[in-house]
Amino acid sequence: MRVVIAGGHGKIALRLARVLAGQGDTPVGLVRDPGHERDVREAGAEAIVCDLETAGVEEVAAHLRGADAAVFAAGAGPGSGAARKDTVDRAAAVLLAEAAERAGVRRFVQISAMGADRPPEPGAGEVWAAYIRAKADAEDDLRARDLDWTVLRPGGLTDDPGTGLVTLAEPLVPRGGVTRDDVAAVIAGLLGTPGTGGRTLELVGGDTPVDEAVRAVASS
Repeated sequence: MRVVIAGGHGKIALRLARVLAGQGDTPVGLVRDPGHERDVREAGAEAIVCDLETAGVEEVAAHLRGADAAVFAAGAGPGSGAARKDTVDRAAAVLLAEAAERAGVRRFVQISAMGADRPPEPGAGEVWAAYIRAKADAEDDLRARDLDWTVLRPGGLTDDPGTGLVTLAEPLVPRGGVTRDDVAAVIAGLLGTPGTGGRTLELVGGDTPVDEAVRAVASS
């Protein structure tokens, strides 16, 4: 399976690339900075320089053609302002989804965030409000498309070693943390399991092995 990952140098994306490469798939990381190509290749992925804030839809579609799936794992990241929350967390996600439609890549997994379905709490700040709004708008756009989509909303992300144990279910899952290792493992599981499309799923650490949790979603 050839999987194109937007935000290919991100912490989840690099972990996902390693998982996919380790199981014999072909990950492809889209990166905006040529200096990140080496890290992506070392994770076992092909690296393609493509800045989703400036690229046109046909350019992105050209990178997607021939792929079996696309994953939106990009984000403006810590320290970015409200404007980049919109151009990356919303607009780049919309661009990738539109490009996937044009390229005929139906399977699409989008990393969102818990809380995207609720207004930000009072006092959360302008940047956080912009982030949640961007994620919500990107989700709404994706659901309206003719794609085999899955929206995945992880809880608070950590760099702790993965546990392999999660809680994965449709909203509302109680808030909690989850390791980036486990997020990557769940995404790989969703990509490889039929019946997980058309779902909005929330993910935190838990007691259920990843494979079992993904199978439970597929059969529900």
